[in-house]
Amino acid sequence: RGETVPKNSVRIEEMINYFNYSYKEPSGEHPVNVESELTKNPWNKDHLLLKVGLKGKSISWEKRKKSNLVLLLDVSGSMHDFNKLPLVRQSMKLLVNNLDADDTVSIIVYAGATGMVLPPTKGSDKEEILAALDRLSAGGGTDGASGIHHAYKVAQDNFIKDGMNRVILATDGDFNIGSTSRDELNELIIQKAKSNVFLTVLGFGMGNLKDSQMESIANKGNGTYAYIDSYKEAKKVFVEQIGGSLITIAKDVKFQLEFNPSKVQAYRLIGYVNRKLNKGDFNDDSKDAGELGSGHTVTALYEIVPAGIKFNGGKVDKLKYQTITIGSKKSTNVSNNSPEWLNVKLRYKSPKGNKSKKLEYPFSQPVKDFSKASIETRFATSVAMFGMYLRSSQYMDIEKNSLSKIKDYASKSLGEDKRGYRKDFLELIDKYMKNKK
Repeated sequence: RGETVPKNSVRIEEMINYFNYSYKEPSGEHPVNVESELTKNPWNKDHLLLKVGLKGKSISWEKRKKSNLVLLLDVSGSMHDFNKLPLVRQSMKLLVNNLDADDTVSIIVYAGATGMVLPPTKGSDKEEILAALDRLSAGGGTDGASGIHHAYKVAQDNFIKDGMNRVILATDGDFNIGSTSRDELNELIIQKAKSNVFLTVLGFGMGNLKDSQMESIANKGNGTYAYIDSYKEAKKVFVEQIGGSLITIAKDVKFQLEFNPSKVQAYRLIGYVNRKLNKGDFNDDSKDAGELGSGHTVTALYEIVPAGIKFNGGKVDKLKYQTITIGSKKSTNVSNNSPEWLNVKLRYKSPKGNKSKKLEYPFSQPVKDFSKASIETRFATSVAMFGMYLRSSQYMDIEKNSLSKIKDYASKSLGEDKRGYRKDFLELIDKYMKNKK
């Protein structure tokens, strides 16, 4: 719209992971697969770029388990706008059209008060569900906490032991009655997540949208968050990627990377600022992490400074207590002879499990020239560079890495792009370039 983009609203990991990537499907007993690629860094010739890609097992929507879905819809006064409640109705109708007799739908609404507008109803009774959606109107304050309590109670009362149990919250996040602080809402969601009811948070509208609050709620509640600003975006969530949106194949998914210090002297994870865990949290099963849906891909990029490269990252004293013993020999560095750049560790829990499983993926492949990297790595990198450009990142020279160069990287790595989302990204860059002038 020609407006300045607030730097802190640009979450690079969300930009990268808006797109699906063609990673190898998992095989064997684990529902996840990890693949990595190391290339030269296109915005800093002295550095390297590591792509770590995760692929979740794809489960056909037709072969899904029975579902118990509770639609928690914000009908407060702030939802009047055309891209709020009217778009919520359209989005929920797309979801309903994909349900059948094995699915159960309930509708809870909240404004100044909370109420049930549709008791548990079979997904095959579409006329009844659609009529309930058509009756919705906006008005009043926003007691989101009361709505959350009610929705989870309905979900638990109708819990399907081996099925999909999920609350779908659609709101602009403007909670102004009852528990309204982020800490209070997060604590509420943490408690509700223990019931094994999963959460989908959908953000609607612009201007008054409390985006960070909704992302925070989703993170705490075994949940996913998506922003819907158009009918096309609603189709992406509830038609094209409905399995990934609603079928959970793993929860509390965590990455931990250990770099070989003889090859890597410094690294940084690009984005994920509010998703980082402490080192000890990786092995702590009580610490919440991300949920992975059917067929979902997750991509992370790391900028790496190889050993021996001059690096202006500040001097660090030599470690005093780092000497370790192997057999009868003492050593301060056991990695010099290893061909590995790093070791990728992953933990996940089954959707109903409480104990995690750990997988490890050592990486020792050679460094590729960026032009020879996979299409997926090159496209993800172009998106990350655009994000860094919007954030005026200190890690990338904006003058040397122009928008036209970023667009060129993206245009040469579109791949099949069946839905046209990658071409949409090119148009987004064009709009930004035009308005910037």
